Amino acid sequence: MTKGTSSFGKRTSKTHTLCVRCGRRSYHIQKSKCASCGYPAARKRTFNWGMKSKRRRTDGTGRKAYTRHLTRRFKNGFREGTQATLKRAVASA
Repeated sequence: MTKGTSSFGKRTSKTHTLCVRCGRRSYHIQKSKCASCGYPAARKRTFNWGMKSKRRRTDGTGRKAYTRHLTRRFKNGFREGTQATLKRAVASA
């Protein structure tokens, strides 16, 4: 009974497959539950201890250009039609 090389050859079955909702290889076949997003639960799986994970999945990380730039525009008060002042002009004045 060895724990090494000969045992690794027997690892042929897959426990996780692709998830329908998040697309990651985290859907546990026997449990019928995704380890990443919690599918088929209605609520998405998130935790406060996983700040990086939240940052990766939050609004504006996908393809929607509008949502992607929304936080920056909100920070500047949704200003439009203005021109940034030149740094040289400000330094000499």
